[in-house]
Amino acid sequence: MLCETVGVSTLHPAAAPLSFLLGSWSGEGRGAYPTIDDFAYREWVSFRHTGKPFLVYEQRTADAATGAPMHAESGYLRAVGDGRVELVLAQPSGITEIHAGTVEGRTVRLATTTVGVAPSAKRVDALERDLTVDGDVLTYEVRMAAMGQPMTHHLAAELRREAEG
Repeated sequence: MLCETVGVSTLHPAAAPLSFLLGSWSGEGRGAYPTIDDFAYREWVSFRHTGKPFLVYEQRTADAATGAPMHAESGYLRAVGDGRVELVLAQPSGITEIHAGTVEGRTVRLATTTVGVAPSAKRVDALERDLTVDGDVLTYEVRMAAMGQPMTHHLAAELRREAEG
């Protein structure tokens, strides 16, 4: 588990529409993009609550073949009413993302409203993320416009909810 909810047993009512995401998830994914070689990865994701009106999100990946660390990001997923959600996250590669979107049933659809890039970071223009939970399986797809390329498929994974322990 990446992190745990500490001393908080009550989910804030504003975060209730996102409760289906709570927990730790792990699984496998594949990535592709016109400017890089295709790749496979292992992934660990955690959504937890602190009693405030948001979920804390943490993610990390490792190369499926070697186990070498690849990517990480962390942030906050906020339900802002009327089925709307916002995701604010940061990556150690120097990229920040602010997404707006919707939650409908057990699906979250997000698109960036703002992408921030540090002077040394690779150019990223926009991203879209779709997450769906079916029972104890979380699937997602990420599309990206970056490095002069139009919006196109970048990542897809299937993660399973880990048993609490």
